Amino acid sequence: MKIHACRWTAFAAAAVFSLNVQAGTPPKFQPQDMGPAAASAAQTVSIILKVQHQDQLDDYIAASVDPRSRLYHRFLSVNEFKALFAPSNLQVKLVTDYMKSKGIVINEVYSDNLLIKATGTVDQFNSVFSTSIHDYVDRKGHHFRNHHGPFSIPRLLNEVVLTVAGLDTQSSQFLPKHRSVSTNAALARVKPEITFPLTNGTATGVPGDLTVGDVANQYGVNPLYSKGINGRGRTVGIVTLADFQPEDAYAYWDLIGLKVLPNRITQIHVDGGGELSSDAGTGETSLDVEQSGGLAPFAKIRVYDAPNTEAGFIDMFYKAASENLVDTLSVSWGGSEIFDFETPFTTDTHLDLVATHQAFAEMAIQGISMFASSGDDGAFDANGPFPSIIGDPAFVGPFNAPLTVDSPGDDPYLTSAGGTTLPTTLVLQHGTIVIPTERIWAWDYLNDYIFNLTGIQNDEFSVGGGGGVSFVFPTPDYQKGVNGLKKTERNQTWLFYPNFAVSDAGVPNNDLSQPVTLFNVPGNFAGRNVPDISLNADPETGYILISTVDGGFNDFFGGTSFVAPQLNGIFSLIGQANGTRLGLVNPQLYQALADHGYSNNGPFDDITSGTDWFYKGRVGYDQGTGLGTINASALVKVFR
Repeated sequence: MKIHACRWTAFAAAAVFSLNVQAGTPPKFQPQDMGPAAASAAQTVSIILKVQHQDQLDDYIAASVDPRSRLYHRFLSVNEFKALFAPSNLQVKLVTDYMKSKGIVINEVYSDNLLIKATGTVDQFNSVFSTSIHDYVDRKGHHFRNHHGPFSIPRLLNEVVLTVAGLDTQSSQFLPKHRSVSTNAALARVKPEITFPLTNGTATGVPGDLTVGDVANQYGVNPLYSKGINGRGRTVGIVTLADFQPEDAYAYWDLIGLKVLPNRITQIHVDGGGELSSDAGTGETSLDVEQSGGLAPFAKIRVYDAPNTEAGFIDMFYKAASENLVDTLSVSWGGSEIFDFETPFTTDTHLDLVATHQAFAEMAIQGISMFASSGDDGAFDANGPFPSIIGDPAFVGPFNAPLTVDSPGDDPYLTSAGGTTLPTTLVLQHGTIVIPTERIWAWDYLNDYIFNLTGIQNDEFSVGGGGGVSFVFPTPDYQKGVNGLKKTERNQTWLFYPNFAVSDAGVPNNDLSQPVTLFNVPGNFAGRNVPDISLNADPETGYILISTVDGGFNDFFGGTSFVAPQLNGIFSLIGQANGTRLGLVNPQLYQALADHGYSNNGPFDDITSGTDWFYKGRVGYDQGTGLGTINASALVKVFR
C-alpha cells in the first residue's frame, strides 16, 4: 500500500482540478467580505512540516502489518519516527528562527517535529505568507478571518513546510456523524418500557434502546470477555471537536450495570479545547466515550478535543500522534470530500487532506489502529450537510448532490466504519415495517411509510450509512483485486438552482432555470472504496445516549458515529488478546476475506440486502457495508 505524499499532493493539486473539477460556493451563500483585518490583531496558526522519505514510510507501514515480514508488529516510537521520517532539529530551527525574525512568537513545537504553533499579528502573517487576511461574516452572523486569495510558503522554507492552518478561523467546519429520530414522533417506534438501571446483564434487547451489551451480543465480543479480555492495560483514544462532561459516561455505564475501570478518562484540550453545548456537538463526544469505553470497560480513555476549525481538526490528530499514548483511536467528525475542495477563497484546502494524512501515517507506523465514521448520508455524503455548510440551515431547494464519500474516513490509513440496520419489526405510529435480515442502513425502507405524512416528506433522503468511491485517494494495495470494487461514476455534476425559492407558506416556485455548477466529480477514477467494515447504526434499531446538555437520557440515537468508537473498543480488545498493538488493520481484514470468505464462525458476516440509496448489497464486498459485519472473537486469530 503506497500513497506517496509528494506524488499525492501533486495529484490533488493538479490532476483533480485538471479533470474538470469545478468548486465554489454560490454567490448568495458566500460570506460577506468586511475588508482587510486589523493589522495588529493577534492570530495563532499551525505550521505543518513535511514528512520526509514518504515512500520508505509507506513501505514500512505495509511491512509492519504483513505477517510474512520481519518487521511485522515492529512499530516505531515517536523518537524513532522523528529520526527516520520527520524534519531534523536543524530544519525545525530554520523555520522557528525565520518566524522569530519576523516578530512571530513560537508557542510550541510538537515532539514529532511535524507541527509548530505560532502566534503573530495579521500584518506579520500577511507578510510571511504573501497574502491578505480579511474579516468575514457568514449568513449566521458569525465573524471569522481568512486569507483573501491564495497564500504561499516562503521560498526559504518551501522544502520543509507543507502548509499553514489557522489563517482560516471559521468555526463549525466539520459535522458529527450521528442521527436521531427522537425529535420526530412519527418515526419513533413503539417499544416496551425498560427499567433502569439494568440489573440482569448490560443489554436491553430493545432496538432503539440498545447498549454496548447488545453490541457485544450481536458481534461476537462476549467470548473475549469470558476469557478475561476486557481492555485492561489498553488505552483508547477519541478525537473530537466538542468538550463533554465525563460524569455522563460514568452515568451511562452505571445505568446499564457495567463495571468499569475507575478514574479512567483523561481530557486533553488541544488549542484550548472545544465548546460544551448541544449545538457544538457535546453529545457526539459523550457517545464516543460511552461506546468505546463500554466495549473495552477496563481500558483507559484519552479524549482529545479541539475547537471546530481547520487548525483544531488538524492539531488534535498531530497531538495524539506526537504523544503516542493510545493503542486505538476513533473520530466521528468529518465532511464530504467535496467540501475539502469547496471554498469561496482558494482551491488549496486539499493540503488539509495531505496534512491529516501525514498524521495518520505517523500513527499507523506507531501501531495505532484508527477508525472513522463513513458518514450518515448514504452514497450522497454532501447532501445532508449542505444547508449547514452554506450557513443557511433553513434552506430548502432542489439540488442533485453527486455521489461522494466522507473525509477523513476516505484516507487509506483509517478503517472506514459503515452502518447496518438490524432485523426487526418496526411498530411505528402510522404503520408497521418488517426488516427480515440485517441490511445496509438507509432510510429508503421508510419511503412508503412517510410518503403521505406531512412535515417529514424529505426527512428520509439520503439518510444512511456512507459509502462509495473516493475521487481523492487512489485504490490502496490492500483493496486491489477485491471483487466488488467500483470506480467513480461518470456524469456526477452538482447543480444549484439560485432562482428556486420557497414561499412563507412553504410552496416552491419550481424555477429550475439558470443552474449554477457547484462541482464536477472526476468520473471513472479508481479510488479508495469505503466503508471497510460495518455494525448496526440505524437510529430505528439504535442506542441509548446519556448527555446532560442534550437533556440527559436519550434513545433512538444512531449513525456511523456509533460504529467508529464501537470498533475502537472492540479492536482494543483484539489487541489485548494478542498482546500487541495492531497498527493499520485494513490489509489483514481484506486478506482475511481472501483466506476465510464468509465461512461459519468466520471473521465476517456478509450483508447482501439493502442499498445506500445507490450501491446495492451483494455477495462479497459492496459500498454499503464493505466486507460486512464482524465476529470479534474470530478476528483475534487474524492478527496473531
